Amino acid sequence: MRSYQPDLTPPWKRSAPVPEVPAEPDLVVEEVATGFCGAVIRCEKTAQGPTVTLEDRFGKHRVFPMEPRGFLLEGKVVTLVRPGPGGPVRPTRTASGSVAVPGARARVARAGRIYVEGRHDAELVERVWGDDLRIEGVVVEYLEGVDDLPAIVGEFGPGPDARLGVLVDHLVPGSKESRIAAQVTGDHVLVVGHPYIDVWEAVKPSSVGIDAWPVVPRGQDWKTGVCRALGWPENTGAAWQHILSKVRSYKDLEPQLLGRVEELIDFVTLPD
Repeated sequence: MRSYQPDLTPPWKRSAPVPEVPAEPDLVVEEVATGFCGAVIRCEKTAQGPTVTLEDRFGKHRVFPMEPRGFLLEGKVVTLVRPGPGGPVRPTRTASGSVAVPGARARVARAGRIYVEGRHDAELVERVWGDDLRIEGVVVEYLEGVDDLPAIVGEFGPGPDARLGVLVDHLVPGSKESRIAAQVTGDHVLVVGHPYIDVWEAVKPSSVGIDAWPVVPRGQDWKTGVCRALGWPENTGAAWQHILSKVRSYKDLEPQLLGRVEELIDFVTLPD
């Protein structure tokens, strides 16, 4: 008969048990050792033990062993385990990659605003960040171009409690857009932009089912040129709806747009 061996480890040195969490698809966790944060893509059984593949918001994949106490879920240490067959999959993230808040009510609109150049920009922002913006009470409006931006900013009257963020297409050094942005940027106005001629290009070609966005010769309407080069009907409105329908989450967008929109949301929502 085996004799009882008491555990003589001091209580303060004992590891407290942590919950086991099924590594279901789209569950977002942070790996403790590296700080890499991403959504679960798949779990695999290997000769070295089970592994989990994570994808961060920029589309980068990394594989980690599913070790005890190896991950953080919403800031708390957990042990990931392989999900059981037929287990429920609960949505944990919004389309932008933020933590989902089931049943959350929209906040009363803030005085601050985010302006984007055109209707397509506004529709894309709504598709990916709409849930986040409603919770934060941020309204997005579109400008139909940036030529009148100085007058619009003057009429808006930005201040500490009414910040204004502006997203501009093709904001590159020396451009007309960059000169206008310099006129209005200040403590309570942030103008950021992406390098693309049009927000269409901010959608990853692979998500649309093409190898790359076509190069359209100077002097030709870019959207019409894209439709022509891809063999699509030259109906830019219909083409945009097709592109927009392929965007399901932040994973379908280029990092150069993702970072700028997140920057604007932070700017108009953080305390002064």
